[in-house]
Amino acid sequence: MNLRPSTILVLVVSAILFVLSANSYGFALTLAAFFTLGIFSFLYKDNPMYKFCEAVFVGISAGYWFVSLYYQNLLAKLIDPLVADPVGSGAIPYYVVAILGIMMLMRLVPSIGWISRWPLSVIVGATAGLWFITYLQSNAMLQLQNTIMPIQEYAADGSLNWYQSIGNLTVMIGTITGVIYFFFSKEHKGAFGTSAKVGIWFLMITFGASFGYTVMSRMSLLIGRMDFLFGDWLQLIL
Repeated sequence: MNLRPSTILVLVVSAILFVLSANSYGFALTLAAFFTLGIFSFLYKDNPMYKFCEAVFVGISAGYWFVSLYYQNLLAKLIDPLVADPVGSGAIPYYVVAILGIMMLMRLVPSIGWISRWPLSVIVGATAGLWFITYLQSNAMLQLQNTIMPIQEYAADGSLNWYQSIGNLTVMIGTITGVIYFFFSKEHKGAFGTSAKVGIWFLMITFGASFGYTVMSRMSLLIGRMDFLFGDWLQLIL
């Protein structure tokens, strides 16, 4: 039997990890390290070890969420209420939801898959209406409220709070110039064009800060995995 080098590498790494776990570290800890290294191996190139770890991760995640959603949603919010009161007037909405759920499963049958469009449209419409109100209150109205701030802020002793005042002024300038940048009905020339350029700077700083925050959050995940490998697993970090 001819084995490819990548397959031999997976077998060797698996054997080493099994020996380590049997000697001192524990099977569960070493298994976690194996899957961590398997995912990291994709940084070199796609390989069977990575594909195996990815498949295990996807399978376990799918199984976990299936069981979790069954007990938290389907059983608790549909089956149990219908079992408790199957013929009462309060059971009508549950039957409607159950019918829509069954119609959604018709997607699995190609000949009548068009039936699944009806419950899907209900979900999209209801979700859009619900989140429209939520985002209108949390994003639009709250953002407008935080934008309309007095330029001069005073401390409790009556002195001018320069830090807060400069912050409010910066927010006002950034908001106005950012809106001007997206106003394309007038050519960006003169003072109007200068304001639009200032708006670009505010937008770029905002996007850069957001991207930097995302990168730092991912770096924290990487640091956590490195701490696990060199600390918990290999015991190199005390």
